[in-house]
Amino acid sequence: MMIFLKEKLVFLATPKTASTSIEMAFGSGCDIRLARTPNAKHTPYRKYKRMLEPFVMTFTKDEPDTVAVIREPVDWLGSWYRYRGREEISGTTNSTVGVSFDQFVAAYLSDTPPDYARVGSQAKFLSDKDNELGVSYLFCYEDMAGMMRFMQNRLGRSVTLGHANTSPKADLSLSKALLAELRNVYSKDFELYEQFRK
Repeated sequence: MMIFLKEKLVFLATPKTASTSIEMAFGSGCDIRLARTPNAKHTPYRKYKRMLEPFVMTFTKDEPDTVAVIREPVDWLGSWYRYRGREEISGTTNSTVGVSFDQFVAAYLSDTPPDYARVGSQAKFLSDKDNELGVSYLFCYEDMAGMMRFMQNRLGRSVTLGHANTSPKADLSLSKALLAELRNVYSKDFELYEQFRK
């Protein structure tokens, strides 16, 4: 998460949406940056509103805008699956080494997901306490150029977007039955993505 007080803008770091790369590009110019631990870095919208915005409002009379990125839900899960397939975490409870993508998605959909499949929901991350979209500006992952234009125009500086946290390649084949179940259970994630897809 990055907070720009003068520009009245808060960047919410949706996990697995190039948030680390975006923070590397703009982080040196922000006033407040939560980045040292995943729980702080990936602060969801409702937690920001409840705990951090009151503090931010002590510096400005205007409520800051919020901006974030959303990724196509299957692609987003694929990124998590590949990221957790890194050899360096093999043998830990977060590892997907030896787990197929079908097994990963089935575990994600289960009532009690194992650690490796406990990754949350983009819609929930971006929503307010009433489960409605909270962020002011939302960009699809595929429109990173649009996201960068917005950030550069709003912050008044030009930067280059690098690449961080590149995950290993993996087979992301998903059965039709699991895809249908995923679309049903996480319908809000799919609907939100489609709403903003260009």
